[in-house]
Order: sequence, then structure tokens, then C-alpha cells
Amino acid sequence: MIKKTVRVNIPSGLEARSVAMAVQIASKYNSSMYFEVDTKKVNAKSIMGMMTLGVNAGEDITVNADGPDEEQAMEEMEKYLLDIK
Repeated sequence: MIKKTVRVNIPSGLEARSVAMAVQIASKYNSSMYFEVDTKKVNAKSIMGMMTLGVNAGEDITVNADGPDEEQAMEEMEKYLLDIK
């Protein structure tokens, strides 16, 4: 299991479009992925759960990945959240 704190650098934060993209990234992998903000922990593959987070640009979230391809999943998700092209 990998657990990292990542600063969201997506200019719009985690709103509808960016949440949909994060869910697509998480869903590509067999590993489970969860996002944690304060006391909330949601499945990164659940668009409804992800929409409840309300994360703005510049805020930190904790990303958990657990499974056979956790390293690749974490790497791609971290790159996306950091807004690295």
C-alpha cells in the first residue's frame, strides 16, 4: 500500500471535469484508490463520492493506492493532481 499527501495544483481544484478525469485515471487500474480530506475518505473510482470532497486548488489531499499496480496508479494520479503536463 502506498499513501501520499499531494497538493492539488489543478487550477479549478476538484470540480466536475477534474473529478471525472481523476475517476477515469483511478478506474484504469486494478488497485483500489482512495482520497482522504480531513475526516472524509472516498473511493477514487466513485464519481459521486469524489464530488463530495470539494477540494480547491492549493489544498492537500491524501491519496491511497493498494494493489498489484499501485505504483503506476499513484504515479499517474499524482502527476494529474500536480497538473504536470
